[in-house]
Amino acid sequence: MIDPLRSAGYRPMGAGRAAGAARGAVRRQVTVPLRLPEGGSLPAEVFSFDGLVDGEEHVALGLGDWREAVRRAAAGGEPVLVRMHSECLTGDVFGSERCDCGPQFHEAVTRISAAGGFLLYLRQEGRGIGLYAKLDAYGLQDRGLDTYQANLALGRSEDERDYTAAAQMLRALGVRRVALLSNNPDKAEQLGRLGLEVTERVPTALHLSSANVRYLTAKARHRAHTLRLPDDRVNGADGAGGS
Repeated sequence: MIDPLRSAGYRPMGAGRAAGAARGAVRRQVTVPLRLPEGGSLPAEVFSFDGLVDGEEHVALGLGDWREAVRRAAAGGEPVLVRMHSECLTGDVFGSERCDCGPQFHEAVTRISAAGGFLLYLRQEGRGIGLYAKLDAYGLQDRGLDTYQANLALGRSEDERDYTAAAQMLRALGVRRVALLSNNPDKAEQLGRLGLEVTERVPTALHLSSANVRYLTAKARHRAHTLRLPDDRVNGADGAGGS
């Protein structure tokens, strides 16, 4: 097993498993320069893992001085800034404006690089229903359903994501205390149940456009995402945004 902190002389303190799941382990660590939308680049340490409970190829990006952030948190100082980002091919790669995933990803890279911490890139397209089903849901949203209603109409759950593998990844990286960069309370609640200490939930910025306003409104009203939308949007009808 590769110890991502060995070169810094750091050894994680304390054992423990994520809700009884098998222990995950770092498989490989490589450096990848990330191109920034505004120009320039920054380095990221990309970690792959063995033993993740769902068998998916999730990765973690170590950004900024993540080693110091882990040491500081282990010594009782500030928690490690972490974002759990669910894969979104349409938003992250194609630049779709039906959601806010692409802007959230780039915001997280910038903020975590400044603070030191990790971005977990999780293979959970469409809140866990997969790419093709997400595209099917888009068709239903175009006919008037909101993003959650569309999932249900397909016979799926509103949100099928499980963060056990994410908890395994964080433990393998020596992280036990996190400040979670997320608007989604379910993420923090799941990590807490899995034995990690979430000291605070740090909202992302509001990435609002005419194409995603109904989607964001549905998330704020239906799943209590911490999004500061205009009052007329929050109090209006649920919309038909992306997944």
